Amino acid sequence: MIRRVTDETPSPEAPPPAASPPAARRPQKPIGHRLLLLGGIIVAAVVIYFIASATIPRWWAHRIGDQVDGSGTAGIGLGLFYGFVFTFLPLLVLSFALVRRRSWRLRAWFVAGAILLALPNLFTLGIVLGTGSAAHAGERTLDVEGPYFRAATLAGAVVGVLAVVGVRSLWYSRRRHKQRERSLRDELRSRDEAERARAEAAPPDEAAQ
Repeated sequence: MIRRVTDETPSPEAPPPAASPPAARRPQKPIGHRLLLLGGIIVAAVVIYFIASATIPRWWAHRIGDQVDGSGTAGIGLGLFYGFVFTFLPLLVLSFALVRRRSWRLRAWFVAGAILLALPNLFTLGIVLGTGSAAHAGERTLDVEGPYFRAATLAGAVVGVLAVVGVRSLWYSRRRHKQRERSLRDELRSRDEAERARAEAAPPDEAAQ
């Protein structure tokens, strides 16, 4: 009997997997470029501030004067409207930026929207608190063409702040009430499930009683 011997050739070893190339890092800007960019933003902000403080008070005072046209009744009504609307809306939008679980980018958009909505009252505030020649010229224009507008704007702003506080308090109380109602509902459901499980686990004699 001839034994047939077969030589088993070992399989060649598989080559090791190629190492994955390291993730390419985003090149960072040098610190000098960052400082230069920050300096440019600060200089632009200062230039815009001085230009705005020299032009906006006169322009805004004439716009209000054209709308009021020297009428005390119109000055009170328009001041209440501007003070309330452009205080209530910015603060309401700003309150949404303070909600938790908001990204910083979304919060920045909320803050920018609030600033844009508050611009009319900020213009009036610049006339009242400004110390430059443009602010004084705006005050004289409002004294003649827009009587009672500044005082009415202040009253409307106070009412707007109180309205925002009331709306947010009502919203928080309603949210707290819903959370409490949900917790009570879950507690009652857990109690029912526990009583049902206890009844199913009880002996037949006790269940009959």
